[in-house]
Amino acid sequence: MKAIVLAAGYATRLRPLTDTWAKELLPIGGTPILTSIVASIQSVPDVDEVHVVTNAHKAPAFVEWAQGREVIVHDDGTSTNEDRLGAIGDMQFVIERAGIDDDLLVIAGDNLFEFDLSEFVRYWRSKETASAIAVRDVGTRELAQRYGIVDLAEDGRVRDFVEKPEDPPSTLAATATYLYHRAHVPLVRTYLDDGNPPDQPGRLVGWLYQREPVYGWAFDEGWYDIGDHEQLLEADNRFRREQGLPERAAYSPD
Repeated sequence: MKAIVLAAGYATRLRPLTDTWAKELLPIGGTPILTSIVASIQSVPDVDEVHVVTNAHKAPAFVEWAQGREVIVHDDGTSTNEDRLGAIGDMQFVIERAGIDDDLLVIAGDNLFEFDLSEFVRYWRSKETASAIAVRDVGTRELAQRYGIVDLAEDGRVRDFVEKPEDPPSTLAATATYLYHRAHVPLVRTYLDDGNPPDQPGRLVGWLYQREPVYGWAFDEGWYDIGDHEQLLEADNRFRREQGLPERAAYSPD
C-alpha cells in the first residue's frame, strides 16, 4: 500500500499566518500537523511508501522537514491559489509521477485525527474489492454544513454522499481519510478526464460510490479539520491541555 498526504493548498482562510507558514507544518501542541499524520501512517504495517504533495511556494519548507524521514516530497509546480491542481488533481499527479499501481491511502494534510489507522485498514480489507472513507458524527447540522455528509446502508456501504449541503440530511460527516482499492486507483484519471471538479477530495467519493463499492468506517475519537483560525486554536489548546501546557487566547506557532 502507498500513502499520499495532500498538502498543496494555499490555506487562504488562515492568512496572514500562512503567508509565512505552511499550514500542514503548523505545530499543534508543539508537534507539526504533518508530523502527527505521517507518524500515524507509518504505524500501519501495510504502508511501504509515504508521498507528500505540495506546491512550489511551500516545497522548500517541506523538503527541509522531510530530511531524515522516510517520506517522498513532490512539488506539483503550482505557485498560486488560482493555478492549483486541486486535491484530486494532486492525487493523480503523484499517482503518475510515482507510478503507483497499488492500494492507496489518501489523507488531507490538515486532517488531524486520533483514531488508529490500522483499524480503518483492517475494516477496509474485510470488504474485498472496495474503497472506504472514515466518517464521524459531528453532532450538529450547523457543523454538518461544512462537510460532505454520508448516508450508509446497514452493511456500511455508502448509498448517498452530499458535499457541504445547505440542509444536511444527517450529521455523519466524511473526513479526509480515504482508502482506494488498487482496482479503483485508475478511476481517478477517468474522473478527471470526464471534466469533474479537481478540488475537494470528497467529490471523488461522491462520484465513485455510484460506480463501485465504497464503505464508511465510523469512529468517535478526536478529529480536527484545521480550516480556519478558530479550529486551529481549538485543536492547539486541546493538545496543550493533554500535555499539561497552559491554554492560549490566540494561536501562535512559537
